Amino acid sequence: MKNVTRRWWLAASFGAPLALGLSAQSLKVRLDGDDLRVGAPQLNFLTGPSLERLKDGATVVFLAQLSVGSEVNAPVIKRAVERFVVSYDLWEEKFSVTKTGYERRTVSHLSSSAAEAWCLGSLALGISGIAPHKPFWIKLELRAEEPRDPSGVVGESGIDLTRLIEIFSNPARAQQAHWEALAGPFRLEDLKRERRGSRSG
Repeated sequence: MKNVTRRWWLAASFGAPLALGLSAQSLKVRLDGDDLRVGAPQLNFLTGPSLERLKDGATVVFLAQLSVGSEVNAPVIKRAVERFVVSYDLWEEKFSVTKTGYERRTVSHLSSSAAEAWCLGSLALGISGIAPHKPFWIKLELRAEEPRDPSGVVGESGIDLTRLIEIFSNPARAQQAHWEALAGPFRLEDLKRERRGSRSG
């Protein structure tokens, strides 16, 4: 079965949107225990205005969603959403990332590529309910949360997952940095199952 990554779209934080095309191998899908995980070595989101803000001492928040559908434009079968807070140490020139939510976790002293990989590797989509022999498409979405608009995701009780899902149900704003990748079709029975914990994330 031939698997194809459709494309990456990058909308610049300032000015007109810019489309950035990557190769068909840009989205790596793997089976980690009972979870689907993805990697995207060619995706660099700690750049441009986001990197400038980080080097000015601000934190930058990224919202991420990993979802599965039976066809390219079919309704979502399952999804996983996460929120990542990124900061930058000017003296060490290293990044720190905090994954907020039920399983809060922080890593530090990372290069930009390692921080990006850690964010994507922390997205885990459970495979329960997905038939092993049926084809599916997997979609990765990433958005930079605008500094003056936390989108109501964070409340007194923590992360509002319902609100976070609602955000991805609507198109990104014209001036909002966002990335999307769609790859498939895949079948669970064709994916090699890795021993849980054999990779970071």
